[in-house]
Amino acid sequence: MAFDLQPTLRGELVELRPLTADDWDALYAVASDPLIWEQHPEPERCQPDVFRRFFQGALDSGGAFLVLDRESLQVIGSTRYFGYNEAQSEIEIGWTFLARSHWGGRYNGDMKRLMLRHAFQFVSRVLFMIGPKNIRSQKAVERIGGTRSDSRPARDIGDSVVFAIDRATYTLRDEARATS
Repeated sequence: MAFDLQPTLRGELVELRPLTADDWDALYAVASDPLIWEQHPEPERCQPDVFRRFFQGALDSGGAFLVLDRESLQVIGSTRYFGYNEAQSEIEIGWTFLARSHWGGRYNGDMKRLMLRHAFQFVSRVLFMIGPKNIRSQKAVERIGGTRSDSRPARDIGDSVVFAIDRATYTLRDEARATS
């Protein structure tokens, strides 16, 4: 069975659907908040021209999602799968951002739980590449069961800290922790 990189995924709090070019206005309205990017290696991503490159990269990736709040149907962010390696049975989850109104773990946890469940149907390991100064994201990945594995250069942001979650050790406890 081939890995479907852009299914529609529905959780308790969020819905993830494939990102389209028509999503630019709604997604940029969220991404234009400079505080979202303050710990990110590219803090200028709140600017339209910088975000446009990010947005086009998301479309080109073939694995990007628009994140919606299921209750309000409001656009609250984006995330994606990337770097699928069938031979090593792994994929990356990342390029995630949420509106500050949805920070605090529950929405991110629901989103990552959905993505991990889907990915573990196809791979044994999920990687998260996070900027070394992005402590918020590192803590969020630790909360869902990620463990720091190493550092390496990332494709678009310089050096990254790599966190991993293995299917064999991902448990229902991790899922429950992700949504609390």
